[in-house]
Amino acid sequence: MATDLHRAVSPASTDTAAAVRVEGLTRSFDGRAVIDDLELTLQPGEFTALLGRSGCGKSTLLRVLAGLDREIEGTVLVPKRRAVAFQAPRLMPWKRVWRNVLLGLPGDPGREVAEAALEEVGLGHRSTAWPKTLSGGEAQRASLARALVREPDLLLLDEPFGALDALTRIKAQRLVAELWQRRGCAVLLVTHDVDEALLLADRALVMRDGVIAYDTRVDLERPRTVGSDGFTALRSRLLTELGVEEAGADVSRAA
Repeated sequence: MATDLHRAVSPASTDTAAAVRVEGLTRSFDGRAVIDDLELTLQPGEFTALLGRSGCGKSTLLRVLAGLDREIEGTVLVPKRRAVAFQAPRLMPWKRVWRNVLLGLPGDPGREVAEAALEEVGLGHRSTAWPKTLSGGEAQRASLARALVREPDLLLLDEPFGALDALTRIKAQRLVAELWQRRGCAVLLVTHDVDEALLLADRALVMRDGVIAYDTRVDLERPRTVGSDGFTALRSRLLTELGVEEAGADVSRAA
């Protein structure tokens, strides 16, 4: 299921014990290590949230795992089937929604493949629409459909809800939780939002100084609410790890 990456990305079936295994990963820009000898293991089917202040290397790590950044040192094992959804939906405005879902998909998949994925995210009725006519939430659903149609073993989400209004954000979070439970793939969610991490994830990581500085299980019963038992204590600990003073601070978004 996985591939050994060392300065290059090339799929192979060499490891099935973990969905992701990273050893000694370093990524430097202009001589400065943004990721510095990082170690990380993600289990199959595990939903992991990655938190950290802006510039700590979260999105760089996600791009490495997605195969979009190859200038690395170290070893990275990831599934061959993986997909990524970014904060910006990145839909091609000259292609109808269903055609956007199929962009970059190997082979010659039919329209029915796209429409099945759109139905799964509740957007089947908009399959023939132009991207410019979609709301922000609809565009993000189309982006998720484009990721899901690849049947990923690893789904990478780079702040996919960051540009949505509060109500649409809640709906999108619930959708992702439902899709994860249905699909059973490993998920890595990069987010600034501590509440979002605790509502969705099995595990929360804090990245600092180019490494994973804190790692904790999120053993809260589902479905979760912000006021549920154990939630406040976990949130307080994560905020502390992020260097945020809880009194007088916005306890939802860490940076």
